[in-house]
Amino acid sequence: MKKILLTLFVLLFLFIDTYSQFNQIPNPNKGNLTGGLGMTWIDGQPYYAFRFRPEISFAKIGVGLDLNLEFNSQGKLRKENFNETSDYLSIIRYVRYGLKRDPVYVKVGALDFYTLGHGSIMYYYNNSPGFDTRTIGTVIDLDFNKFGFESIYSNFAQAGVLGMRGYVRPLQYTSAASIPIIGNLEVGATFAADLNKNSGKVFRVPYTPSSVATVDDKGSINIIGLDLGLPLFNFSMANASLYFDYVKILNFGSGAASGIIFELNGLGIFNASAKLERRWNNAQYMPAYFNSFYEIERYTDSISSKATSLEYLKAAENGYYGELGISVLGTLNVIGGLQKLDNHDGGILHLTADVAPSGFSFIARAGYDKVFIDGADVFKLNDRSILFTELGYKPYSFMIVSIVYQWTFTPIRNSDKEIVGYKPQKKIEPRISFVYPFNM
Repeated sequence: MKKILLTLFVLLFLFIDTYSQFNQIPNPNKGNLTGGLGMTWIDGQPYYAFRFRPEISFAKIGVGLDLNLEFNSQGKLRKENFNETSDYLSIIRYVRYGLKRDPVYVKVGALDFYTLGHGSIMYYYNNSPGFDTRTIGTVIDLDFNKFGFESIYSNFAQAGVLGMRGYVRPLQYTSAASIPIIGNLEVGATFAADLNKNSGKVFRVPYTPSSVATVDDKGSINIIGLDLGLPLFNFSMANASLYFDYVKILNFGSGAASGIIFELNGLGIFNASAKLERRWNNAQYMPAYFNSFYEIERYTDSISSKATSLEYLKAAENGYYGELGISVLGTLNVIGGLQKLDNHDGGILHLTADVAPSGFSFIARAGYDKVFIDGADVFKLNDRSILFTELGYKPYSFMIVSIVYQWTFTPIRNSDKEIVGYKPQKKIEPRISFVYPFNM
């Protein structure tokens, strides 16, 4: 009876865990205090949970905390909450200065959906694929008008992903700087690498379950790229630019991409963004190698790795990538992206949606990513999928009663507690969330 009463009590104080894609643009001089107690089912096992997650933004500075504790029915802390030093440090989810497109942008902590340049090498990269593997990295982007650079390092605790892109606007040094369009021509060069010791392991296939796969270790994965960018126009309400990228994955193949990016700012009433890209993918090459799934794909188990996928891409696979984002009155936000190859499936899907209409008492949120889509399995959950859904009701402005379903990943560790792969993890959470917004 005591357990039943405790469970009923805890269900009244469930916490909010907003999917990070819906909080990409912080509001200056505002903040949110969220937290509470709750219960979550992880792969069918119940845990009592506590979370405290405040986010504060004032001027250009932002700070986010994330304390996450989960206890089993015996009162023992779930071991994946705090089993390495980075887990303690990651209570500070992030500290940032500026935003991605500001002249100065610095962020330390969790790096959600970071893009380097036009995205041909790194696109929507996420250094923390799940709550059980929260890592601390940094981003430093500086734009000095005539030149600048973007940079990222994914993990201070161990060897991780490094990315650097330098760019220059050469005509800004000449009298041609005042010429419309041409004067803002941008030339960039990128180097990115995964310094993790497992990043270059290639497993020979086909194999049998009883056999030991032969490994060819190519060392760290290193990628170089050159790019051109040409802004067509840049007004307060709309901007558009053309670009061309060339990329080479050292020891593997090369590829290129050309496209257009368009953004419309309707003064908060209707905002839209679109990206359309043609991709030329030679053998042993894939675009956006460092993507939102990379930390999972790097080395997934004893017979699979992302480098293996490169090794067995034997033919050129050209295709298209399209992305569309729409925001209406700040209450309906939808983003969708899809890669489609010319000759077969194997696409990449990215979807997010957030519906929280002002004056209405319901909310709906969802986020879905899937790689290597194969026809009918586009919405089948497996080791190539990440899913978040939340449906809720707001009896009061500060309270959300909802049900949450997550399909994410938890790490597989060896005897030395090193992460050597990931396996899917299912979470189901009924919630009563309390959110207190405030002004600085």
